[in-house]
Amino acid sequence: MATKEEKEFKEIVYTIPLRDLLRTPRTSRAPKAIKLIRAYVARHRKTDPANIWIDKEVNEFIWSRGIEHPPNKVILKVSWYEGEDLVGIYLPDE
Repeated sequence: MATKEEKEFKEIVYTIPLRDLLRTPRTSRAPKAIKLIRAYVARHRKTDPANIWIDKEVNEFIWSRGIEHPPNKVILKVSWYEGEDLVGIYLPDE
């Protein structure tokens, strides 16, 4: 069995559209945006949504304009170790 040092660290950048939030009541758009991000990454990484960790800065970015006006799309960096289930979501380094 390979140790953590031997596993390859991978990263990819996704642009996640959040336009489905327009059909959501105004007072639940930011929480729904977090759920959409988690579901999008789970679908593309083929993992369970419970194994996805969202960074605090991503959460603050989504909530920065309030509960009613989250961004229409968001660019995020997704990283993981090859062969492990845990996936991390971060803002990309500028």
